[in-house]
Amino acid sequence: MDALELLLNRRSIARLSDPAPEGEALENIIKAGLRAPDHAGLTPWRFVLSQGDQGRQKLADILTNAARKAGSEEAVVEKAKKAPFRAPLVITIVAKVTEHEHVPAFEQHLSAGCAVQAMQMAAVAQGFQAFWRSGKWMFDDNVREAFGVHGEDQIVGFLYVGTPGCTPMKVPERELSKFVEFL
Repeated sequence: MDALELLLNRRSIARLSDPAPEGEALENIIKAGLRAPDHAGLTPWRFVLSQGDQGRQKLADILTNAARKAGSEEAVVEKAKKAPFRAPLVITIVAKVTEHEHVPAFEQHLSAGCAVQAMQMAAVAQGFQAFWRSGKWMFDDNVREAFGVHGEDQIVGFLYVGTPGCTPMKVPERELSKFVEFL
């Protein structure tokens, strides 16, 4: 797939099925994440893979436990329990902040976000699909604790990866003048 075509036509598909990438394809996804912009070479990321029934169940248990501890309604608990099973692989991306006089935590968080985007594009380039989920669980103290996230570290997203069950809809055209200014 042409790189520019990939970038200009990126679109998420929310329901993914088996197979998930493995072997070289999965390594390529991780390697793409490791090529994110990284001021001072801090490598401020950590990738936690939840794959297969066992791995996704562990993630479901973390989210379900957080929902229950938050006093969420049963519908929210059920949604949390099912969330990891929307794809055969879920990668939790954590910004691992290192104290540095020239690279603030915010920049390290952005770098981890770039890693997510790179991994998503690497999945699509290899014929898979991926969608980036954020939401309240990224900030929940119980979820953060389960992933060993402390201080200025931050979960920046959950990347769901698998095989698309359909062709993505055409990307809507946007009028560039609404988003571009010149000084």
